[in-house]
Amino acid sequence: MLLEAIYHRPKQNWAYAYDRSTIHLRVRTKRGDMDSVQAIVGDKYAWDRTKHKVKMRIFASDALFDYWETEAEPPFRRLRYAFGFKQGKSKLYLTESGFVEQLPDDCLTFFDYPFINPVDVFQPPAWVKDAVFYQIFPERFANGDPSLDPERIEPWGAKPTPSNFFGGDLKGVIDHLDYLQELGINAIYFTPVFEATTNHKYDTRDYMKVDPQFGSNELLKSLVDLCHKRGIKVLLDAVFNHAGATFGPFLDAQEKGADSSYAGWFHVRDWPLRVEDGIPTYDTFAFEPIMPKLNTENPDVKKYLLNVARYWVEEIGIDGWRLDVANEVDHAFWREFRNTVKDVNPDAYILGEIWHDSMTWLQGDQFDAVMNYPFTNAVLDYAAYGKLDGRGFANAIGTQLANYPQQVSEAAFNLLDSHDTPRLLTLAGDDERRMKLAALFQFTYPGTPCIYYGDEVGMSGGGDPDCRQCMVWDESRQNGGLLHFYRKLIALRKEHAALRSMDFAFLHAEAKDAAIAYERRSGDERFIIAMNAGDTSRKLTVHAAGGMWQDAFTGETAKAKDKSLTIKLEAGQFVVYKHLG
Repeated sequence: MLLEAIYHRPKQNWAYAYDRSTIHLRVRTKRGDMDSVQAIVGDKYAWDRTKHKVKMRIFASDALFDYWETEAEPPFRRLRYAFGFKQGKSKLYLTESGFVEQLPDDCLTFFDYPFINPVDVFQPPAWVKDAVFYQIFPERFANGDPSLDPERIEPWGAKPTPSNFFGGDLKGVIDHLDYLQELGINAIYFTPVFEATTNHKYDTRDYMKVDPQFGSNELLKSLVDLCHKRGIKVLLDAVFNHAGATFGPFLDAQEKGADSSYAGWFHVRDWPLRVEDGIPTYDTFAFEPIMPKLNTENPDVKKYLLNVARYWVEEIGIDGWRLDVANEVDHAFWREFRNTVKDVNPDAYILGEIWHDSMTWLQGDQFDAVMNYPFTNAVLDYAAYGKLDGRGFANAIGTQLANYPQQVSEAAFNLLDSHDTPRLLTLAGDDERRMKLAALFQFTYPGTPCIYYGDEVGMSGGGDPDCRQCMVWDESRQNGGLLHFYRKLIALRKEHAALRSMDFAFLHAEAKDAAIAYERRSGDERFIIAMNAGDTSRKLTVHAAGGMWQDAFTGETAKAKDKSLTIKLEAGQFVVYKHLG
């Protein structure tokens, strides 16, 4: 046994309460090193009467490790536990004190889960597991009210620049709610809608006012109400890391310097506020002079922003917040933010923009989820870029599953592109087949998928500002086949719980092979999805339940023989087999 590879630590993603009665236990070992692993569990105050052994299973693997998992339902909501490992004739145990060859009779040296306190159980909103998000950049989605257009507007569909405008507004979204409902989405994430000077609105002037270019607070409330009547949730973008250069308190600090009553609202290294050699004398987002960083430790700043957080949930009825540059704001503020929002609506979804491992923010006291860019990168490396073979992709996904508690993975915000990245079709080298493979995995994987507006009709575009082109509404310029694919994909996910469940397992993922197959289950429902991201045809034989299987896209059937299913895939082809029995 390679003892150096074995790892466990109480709490976080290694030992956590999944609900008010269930504790999930996990331990890591070297990949392929153990024949079996078990957990020895019991109540510390009644050890002799409650101790028992629980078999563990490998729920994920990556290039180096196997990750084992089991669950326990302690009758008194507290647990002492240790792990037992078997390799051939060798046995070894791991307690909190280290490795031992003989398990102690008492549990004083065992790991301790002191108590499942219901208030500490991390439970993201249940509706998120069934959500399909659609991201809208309001200025570029649809122009519904030309009377709101800013000066020097460009013709709809012209080339976007960092500073030009096209007149998209909230009325344009209202006018196309039928389209969104027919597409099948049931949640919208809007980039900022508050008053600002730019087309992207990440330089907030007034956090309590919808930008007049988009409409009014009353119109936004009407939009939210109309969405709710259609079963569509609404998420707004909160830019609390920084404000805009036209934000009232910043203007006051600019004018009065250190004597301003708002001087403490910002992080100032030197007065007066100015820019020297391209670097502002005050902290900003990414050295942008028009985006001064807010001091969220300041009591007045906290009071102001928390009032903003409450107002839009309480008065306008939004269903949650996406938090911009969330990793640069202090944790104490986010804890207060969560309490404020959840006090108004316990089912509100709090989504942080973090591009890296985010366990620190996902322990039930801050966010419900983060924008899952590590997932994005893994899927793109496999399906769009062809950088990963099947084994490499499975390893990357295994790492993802092991990094977080189950409820975090269930509510993860899984995107493939956004207003901050090139568009999916462009990332896929304008190869529609590769784009479809990426989207197929996204929609048949645990978590919450999000479509960036226009991807579904074949819009392409490089990095900002090219990825922020005007939505294509002319049907003659839309990719009708791709739109049909997305509608079918969304409908399949919404119809079948197996495609949303956490029961996920790779059936085929090998080195030097770009074809993969994986199984999805929920109750008696069972799917096998296979795809070929390579340039040559492949023939796979995978373990499968006996009987007939039917491709959900083509209707073609295949019969499993000797508990095996043979799948033939041309380059770029996929199948989505549903078990018929």
